[in-house]
Amino acid sequence: MACDRPHALPNYGTRCGWLWLALLGATAVQAQTCQSATDMEPAVRTALETSAKRYFDVAARGDSGTLQQNSIAAVAANFSGIEAAVKDNQAAFTGAHAAVRPPYVLTTEGTEPQEHAEFLCGVFGKSGQTADSAVFLLHNLPLGKYAVAIIDAQGGQDARTLTMILQQMGMDWKLAGFYARPVKVNGHDGAWFAQRARDFKAKGQNRNAWLYFREAIALSAPVDFMSTLVTDKLYDEMQTVLPSDMPVNGTTVDVSAGAKTYHLTEIFPLAVGNDLDVVAKYQAADVSNTAQTYQENVAVTKALLAKFPEFREAFAGVIVRAVEPSGRDYGSLMAMKDVK
Repeated sequence: MACDRPHALPNYGTRCGWLWLALLGATAVQAQTCQSATDMEPAVRTALETSAKRYFDVAARGDSGTLQQNSIAAVAANFSGIEAAVKDNQAAFTGAHAAVRPPYVLTTEGTEPQEHAEFLCGVFGKSGQTADSAVFLLHNLPLGKYAVAIIDAQGGQDARTLTMILQQMGMDWKLAGFYARPVKVNGHDGAWFAQRARDFKAKGQNRNAWLYFREAIALSAPVDFMSTLVTDKLYDEMQTVLPSDMPVNGTTVDVSAGAKTYHLTEIFPLAVGNDLDVVAKYQAADVSNTAQTYQENVAVTKALLAKFPEFREAFAGVIVRAVEPSGRDYGSLMAMKDVK
């Protein structure tokens, strides 16, 4: 399955290959367990780390065919997302030093796929997560034994993390998910964005603060479905600047351009090259007339900045996307300096 940058909170990285999640919603008595690296047999840990490093090396060579051959059947049959992710990230992986973090083994047991499987890994304290814990939340997860292997790739074109979901098939660990993500935007990491969010909050720019906290969370965890002590603290901080006039948690917000009102459905940050842009999506009946849709996108861009002028200080550009009910969309990018 292919994906672009996810738009649900938290908001992360680049195109990636998704773990196959069977769309079966039946519920039953289920169990899920997590083994941290210190809890698993040395042979299991070695096998996981060896498999992860081997798959990374294959990706660095751009050899999508070998990755596909070593994937679970459902992923191999729908491999375009991972193939694109390999192509997108090969330059960053080539020449990079790959360090495998201590892996996790996630086991699901029962009679039906789990609609919401939450895995608590490591040592927790009375207040929740600690420096030695992690939580993984996966939806509609087929029964089986999985592993999460995270690689820090540094020293190449730019630093990335590569998170792989592996599924045990017999004696082998097969590829079931592939998620590559930069760890910095224009040289800035999650801690930098968190501090900038606090600076915006101090100036009363809560919308900028909210979006920068989102980017801080995005850069502080390698995948959407993993949370840590760091991301939990950032999420709590972010709630203190929750804007009431932006589309959050499924709400819509209206902006007006001339005599027409547009319904905004999402606003989120997006790294484009070395820039951080702000993306706004709005409801559209039909985007097939691209010339007309472009003009409407320009109108929405101007209306957005009229409503939220603080965005000019925080972002390099605005990306507006008109989205049909079918999901088809048409987007336009304008540099902030060009929006008058």
